[in-house]
Amino acid sequence: MGADKSFKLYKILTVVLGLATFISTFGSSFQYGYNVAVINSPSEFMQQFYNTTYMERYNSPMEEDFLTLLWSLSVSMFPLGGFFGSIMVAPLVNKLGRKGTLLFNNIFAIVPAVMMGVSEIAKTYEIIIVARFIVGICAGLSSNVVPMYLGELAPKNLRGALGIVPQLFITIGILSAQVLGIRHILGNSTGWTLLLGLTGIPAVIELLLLPFFPESPRYMLIQKGDEKTAKKALQRLRGWEDVDTELLEMRLEEQSEKAEGRLTVLNLLSQRSLRWQLISIIVMNMGQQLSGVNAIYYYADSIYGSAGVRENDIQYVTVGTGAVNVFMTIAAVFIVEASGRRLLLLCGFGICCVACVVLTIALNFQDTVTWMPYVSIACVIIYVIGHAIGPSPIPYVVATEMFRQTARPAAFMVAGSVHWLSNFTVGLVFPFLERGLGPYSFIIFSFICLVTLIYIWIVVPETKNKTFLEICQMFAKRNKVEIKLDAGDLPLKESKESLEDAVKVTAF
Repeated sequence: MGADKSFKLYKILTVVLGLATFISTFGSSFQYGYNVAVINSPSEFMQQFYNTTYMERYNSPMEEDFLTLLWSLSVSMFPLGGFFGSIMVAPLVNKLGRKGTLLFNNIFAIVPAVMMGVSEIAKTYEIIIVARFIVGICAGLSSNVVPMYLGELAPKNLRGALGIVPQLFITIGILSAQVLGIRHILGNSTGWTLLLGLTGIPAVIELLLLPFFPESPRYMLIQKGDEKTAKKALQRLRGWEDVDTELLEMRLEEQSEKAEGRLTVLNLLSQRSLRWQLISIIVMNMGQQLSGVNAIYYYADSIYGSAGVRENDIQYVTVGTGAVNVFMTIAAVFIVEASGRRLLLLCGFGICCVACVVLTIALNFQDTVTWMPYVSIACVIIYVIGHAIGPSPIPYVVATEMFRQTARPAAFMVAGSVHWLSNFTVGLVFPFLERGLGPYSFIIFSFICLVTLIYIWIVVPETKNKTFLEICQMFAKRNKVEIKLDAGDLPLKESKESLEDAVKVTAF
């Protein structure tokens, strides 16, 4: 009977778990994607506003170099804010909890939404630059905390699928910004402030609804020691009264971490038992951002134009590319538990590697070979597909799974910092790279994809359907430590001494 209950427990996606996933990803992850793309369409009108405002202040037109500087700041403040948001992850999730941090994070979405919405009325472009930094903090926090929250809510057989949902809503946010940014909707001289300000709506919805859903049971039990609240949260999430098996697994994890205590980033960097997990999330997050995805989107408009797409129609083709991205991320949600994380990462980086090589060839010959521009378009779409099934969503899932409870906040802080610094670096360096190497810059991205693929092939194990402790065991040999688990058939209320004997971590 107990086995049947356990089976049902791990197979059901309950209404509570589904709604908690939807509200947290729509209210937080959506912000990241929306604000990545929202200033692309109205850039012409925003720069006109910058110039007009300057003229009204100083009675002279703004110099082109200064306008370029202001626009660069408007773009780059977002990833810079994301970096600072990532630095805030560990202290906030330890102090406020996962759900509490997401609720607090809405401040960093609602305030800048109002600031950007009134910028034209206030006749100040500085407020846009500051707002982009603040909403970047929101994205930096949400890109780390949402996968952590969902990874701790989900049963192990759904952890991969729910872990991809944040990335799905990032792509939906990008697509929404592209659709609303079409010229005859809001991407025009009268609608761009509303377009920027709409980012506050999902945050308000989350602020109103998320309090009705449970905090992470792992956080409540392992970090707060509140077993009663953790059990009640698990019962709501699973739709089942008997959650003792899962609570026992959490207590074993808690016991295994007591010798380590709560880890700071400095402790994490020196922790022998977590060395290869840390290296792995750094490599995967660098590979994700340095694989050329932003450069692909940078080139996309010129590629579409060279293939004969009319200038006014390019925006619709771009929306179509965004829709492909969303569709493939949805596909990843449904196949990740069957195929596993490792296979999707290997296939994704492999597809991106090949697409970059072929795109380099196509871009070099598209002015001389009539059909080559269509090859370029195909490469862009294939690259987007490859990135959507592996490099985009899976690093977040794996980062959640590779670390136990007390190490997870510091690990996400490191992963998030690497993610946003790499994003900022690509935005800063790529224009110079493109000017110097032209289409050959994609060879560099291809090489990065190949190196990341080889690393994953050699080092990263498959983590699907494994508990956090089992994954820790998988890395033990490479880390040169030994982790012994011998919980046997211990009842949940077993004595502290028995639980301590069940988990042992030693170096050799």
